[in-house]
Amino acid sequence: MNIDNSSPAAISEDLGERLKQARLNGDLTQAKVAELAGISRKAVLNAEKGKVQLEVFIAIMHALNLTETLNMFLPKQEISPIQLSKLQGKKRQRASGQRKSKDEGASEW
Repeated sequence: MNIDNSSPAAISEDLGERLKQARLNGDLTQAKVAELAGISRKAVLNAEKGKVQLEVFIAIMHALNLTETLNMFLPKQEISPIQLSKLQGKKRQRASGQRKSKDEGASEW
């Protein structure tokens, strides 16, 4: 499947088919995957049709021992130098020039 030219619905359906094939390759029923994932069989059925919430998708991946492939699916993104500089905010370049009076700055300790 060429993902670049596919709609989100088509990609979801393709992922659902892949989940189904992984389940069948593991010789597991929908009911067994549902039990292992802690979800309903209907949720497994919907996932295999490409209609699934992310948390359910991950639970099924876990039940099928496929969670390691999630790193290939969406690798961890490093923070770009531009984003890092935005996160750090502006660094102070010079003093403000405002001084406290002797009475304000004195501590009573």
